[in-house]
Parts: sequence; C-alpha cells; structure tokens
Amino acid sequence: MASWSEFTADEPRLADGIRLLLQQYGPGFGYLATVRADGGPRVHPVSPVITADGLFCFVIDSPKRRDLERDGRYALHSFPAEESDDEAYVAGRARPVTDDATVARLALAARAAPHADWRLFEFTVDVAMLARHERAATGGLVGQPAVQVWLDPAGATPQAARPTPHPTRTARHVRAA
Repeated sequence: MASWSEFTADEPRLADGIRLLLQQYGPGFGYLATVRADGGPRVHPVSPVITADGLFCFVIDSPKRRDLERDGRYALHSFPAEESDDEAYVAGRARPVTDDATVARLALAARAAPHADWRLFEFTVDVAMLARHERAATGGLVGQPAVQVWLDPAGATPQAARPTPHPTRTARHVRAA
C-alpha cells in the first residue's frame, strides 16, 4: 500500500490529474465507497483533503466511519465534472490518523469544524485511475476514453487485476475497450 505522496512521487502527472478532478470545485469533492458489515457497498459524498503529505478525509460519526473503522477498504471517485466526462478513481485502505499534531494541522488547513465528532483518516493507494474523454465541437463524445491506471504491486490489489510483476510501480496507459 503506497501513501499518496509515494504515488505522487512515482506518477506525478497522473496524481496531479486525479487531484485536479477531486478539487475541481475548490475543496475536495467526491464519492467515497466503503464496505458495509454485510459485505455490500455504501457510497457517500465526502470532501477529501490532498496535501503533500497524503490523501485524507475527515469523517463524522456515521455508518461510513464505522465501515472504515471495521474494514478499511475504500474507493474514492471524483464528482462528475460539468464541462467534461473525465473521471478519477483511487482505491486502497483507510487508517485512522492518531498523531495529534497532524490532525490539528490538517483540521486547521481544511477548516474542519472544531467541535464536530469527526475522525481523520489517511487513504493509502493500491489503485489509481484517470479517464479522459475527448469531445467533438458539437459536444458529443469522440471514440473511447484515454485511461491511465496505476497499480501498486505491493498493495492488496486482487490477483486477477494485477499486471505482470514489475520491478517498480508503473502507470499503465490503456484505451478502454
């Protein structure tokens, strides 16, 4: 499981494209999928916080927080863009941040409500994806999207989705079929 900063160091352009889509409306905005106790998915809008140190999210006391505390698997998808069909996706594991100085610094920077019952989670990155869709002058989509996928070979990616082992993490540039 790579940290956001490790992923960014390995694939800065891909990470920047994902960050831009997650922050296209100012503060971060996306959909967080968690795993319910019965194994089903749960999806909620969230405001992820992206810094040079990592990818974080403040989560109030809620079913999604209990999901993350019980089973840290998550998927984060960008909110739909108004002017394109571009999309970003990141998945991995969430873990609570327990360092008080980090929590205080990020709460101040993200303007997290000081008296709310929230908990800060850091999201590691096992999979990252960015899809860019071309548009014709008429506004319709042209062809298949250009898709970039990054898989962390050290991560918990299901075996069927893993590429042939590589000595380093690499971005895969593929066209959707």
